[in-house]
Amino acid sequence: MKAAAEYLGLSPHTLYVWRHRRQGPPSFRMGPRGRVMYRLEALDTWIREQEQADSRSNPALNPLNTPPQKRPCRSLGA
Repeated sequence: MKAAAEYLGLSPHTLYVWRHRRQGPPSFRMGPRGRVMYRLEALDTWIREQEQADSRSNPALNPLNTPPQKRPCRSLGA
């Protein structure tokens, strides 16, 4: 887990918390002691997914790239 956290630029504690909240990259347990493992390909895929979900990295999600919505014209009653 420490190497995966370093690869992602996170603290091992953050990665631990995300794993238990099922928020972070996919992981699995391996070996008799159940060591938590991360595949490098899974980390790279997860990073790309996070990048695409961020409006700063994905122009399609940036609210500044969408035309403003017109509000219906309403008149005030007398």
